[in-house]
Amino acid sequence: MIRKEDALRYHSEGRKGKIEVVNTKPCITQRDLGLAYTPGVAEPCREIEKDIEKVYEYTAKGNLVGVVSNGTAVLGLGDIGPEAGKPVMEGKGVLFKRFADIDVFDIELKTKDPEEIVKTVKLLEPTFGGINLEDIKAPECFYVEEKLIEMMDIPVFHDDQHGTAIISGAALINALEVQGKKIEEVKVVFSGAGAAGIACATLYLSLGVKKENLYLIDSKGLVYKGRKEGMNPYKERLANGSEPASLADVMKGADVFAGVSVGGLVTKEMVKSMADKPIIFAMANPDPEITYQDAFEARQDIIMATGRSDYPNQVNNVLGFPFIFRGALDVQARAINQQMKIAAVNALASLAKEDVPDSVIKAYGGEPIRFGKEYIIPKPFDPRVLTWEALAVAKAAVESGVARKKITDWDQYRNQLESRLGRSYEVMRGVINKAKIHKKRLVLPEGEELKILRAAQILLDENIVDPILLGNKERIHKIAEENELDISRAEIVDMEKFKDREAYAQKLYQLRERKGLTLDACRRLITRDCNYLGAMMVREGFADAMVSGVNHYYPEVIRPALQILKTGQSRKIVAGLYAIVLKSEMIFFADTTVNIDPDAEVLAQTAILTADEVKRLFDVEPKIAMLSFSNFGSVRHPFTEKVAKATQIVKEQRPDLNIDGELQVDLAFDTELRARDYDFSTLKGRANILIFPSLEAGNIAYKLMARIGGAEAIGPILVGIGKPIHVLQRHCDVDTIVRMAAVAATDKK
Repeated sequence: MIRKEDALRYHSEGRKGKIEVVNTKPCITQRDLGLAYTPGVAEPCREIEKDIEKVYEYTAKGNLVGVVSNGTAVLGLGDIGPEAGKPVMEGKGVLFKRFADIDVFDIELKTKDPEEIVKTVKLLEPTFGGINLEDIKAPECFYVEEKLIEMMDIPVFHDDQHGTAIISGAALINALEVQGKKIEEVKVVFSGAGAAGIACATLYLSLGVKKENLYLIDSKGLVYKGRKEGMNPYKERLANGSEPASLADVMKGADVFAGVSVGGLVTKEMVKSMADKPIIFAMANPDPEITYQDAFEARQDIIMATGRSDYPNQVNNVLGFPFIFRGALDVQARAINQQMKIAAVNALASLAKEDVPDSVIKAYGGEPIRFGKEYIIPKPFDPRVLTWEALAVAKAAVESGVARKKITDWDQYRNQLESRLGRSYEVMRGVINKAKIHKKRLVLPEGEELKILRAAQILLDENIVDPILLGNKERIHKIAEENELDISRAEIVDMEKFKDREAYAQKLYQLRERKGLTLDACRRLITRDCNYLGAMMVREGFADAMVSGVNHYYPEVIRPALQILKTGQSRKIVAGLYAIVLKSEMIFFADTTVNIDPDAEVLAQTAILTADEVKRLFDVEPKIAMLSFSNFGSVRHPFTEKVAKATQIVKEQRPDLNIDGELQVDLAFDTELRARDYDFSTLKGRANILIFPSLEAGNIAYKLMARIGGAEAIGPILVGIGKPIHVLQRHCDVDTIVRMAAVAATDKK
């Protein structure tokens, strides 16, 4: 559930909006400046002047899309104007970048005159490799797109039309196969004659639906031949029948219903009147033409798709436009033609029949995903869509003659696509979805902190964990009410009124009676120190896991955990692990928070514990580098010898692990140098786990990566402790709390 305040905060906090422009070349020295601008910039200018196609070689044009709108048909908001539509266009840019590594400038035009739009966009042609028209109302959008395709020598694509058409077209092919029907024989009824409806209907005809079997319904009823009211040339092309009819009339005996109109139009009776084994695409957002529940209550033999993510078969445009443009840009296409659209349809339809990898299954809850009634199109976050769809589109562009650049080695192109986007974001999303499966009880000791309450709201809304908030109940509710948060479903434990506080104090005393604590001291800790009570709750099974530290110093959280919870079976140490998220990979740093000057045995155990945790939590195969300032004995010193000894201990205790050391950090990643100069090294591939020789090295390294390197640091994740207790960075943001909650809930200690 997305709440108003969360949405407004997301768009306004920090740097305003959602996108920025960053340099792709260094601009630090005077020489860099001379290369970037004058005099160096003159050289590519001269080359482009001699051969205009060199603009793709010397500028960002080939990876730059203009998202153009006048704000006249924004989502379900209607004609809200270009300024109010800008957040949507920025959002489109985020999706382009996230899913296909395409850069975007969003351009909002203050005009409703289609001729002005056409003229303006045409004048922008030198800037962009492609144009994505967005949220321009019908019928003007049809004219604008047609004119620009005719006039421009770069791809022009109106996603509101073709995106839905392509995704639902793939769904149609597969749904017909599952239902055992032939496309040339089915009766198809469309509700909605705007941009998406007309584009879907047109594409369905290209896929094989017979024109005499396709019926288009708008707000005035059937679009039939000879109708005068509410017609335009685009509706005229799809007119069928000779007299008025309602949606209910036309749906009788229909095999396929495709809705791109408004919610609630279709009744159970209409569904019952359809042919055997009907297909229903109720794609109106946010509310479909008929709800999933109502459709299946009407009959059980249907296949249904909606635009919603909470039901099977989501028709989501993000399955289309990023990958279609990716393929088009990579061959410097002059247009996105019908062959490329059909290629995208077929690629998506074919991918849905492939065996679904475990990473996708885990990301969507862990239940088996197989081609059939509830899986006729790929999932939006399936990383394979990039390689399947973009490659198919690029091939179609080359084969149909609209590509400037010819690709001959398609295997190499597939590898290039795979390397564009890393899997680090999928890894974190997989952790969150695994947490949803188990629905653990998570205690949040700092229950009166606003950030914790905001995180609890998200955890509840997203069904990640069942949060337990510690603190004064009245104060918690007051803070929540003042900030428009609904935490009514969260369990709140008032520390001073907790019914088991005496029993917990007695048990804490038994643990610490010969270690400096009196019974009275234990009672005070249980009543007044939220971290002691939280740790005891985890120990006693009242909660499954604990996350704390947003307003406490690290020792204030870890001390109770170490005093109350033993280390895991056969484990002697506890260490701190950070997941460092970069654009193309995720690297794990340890120890970053616990052991100041570890000896060889502690370093070895840190490596083993970290490797096991990384594999268990993140499904990442460990490749471990034991770091030092020496490469395999190049410097003799007690510090380097300690790391070498630790490496040997790990190899003896865990010969299954991919590990080597001691080595410098650059050698951990430079596989070519390692193979050339140290061919004896047992580390295979690029390291993804770095074990630091001391706490100061690890702590400095992760903070440099987070503060200067632009990486996201997730952690610290405690390894080696007997129960899932994790410490937050002091003053961390809400998203970090949510991620750490998911990590804690997934941790199977």
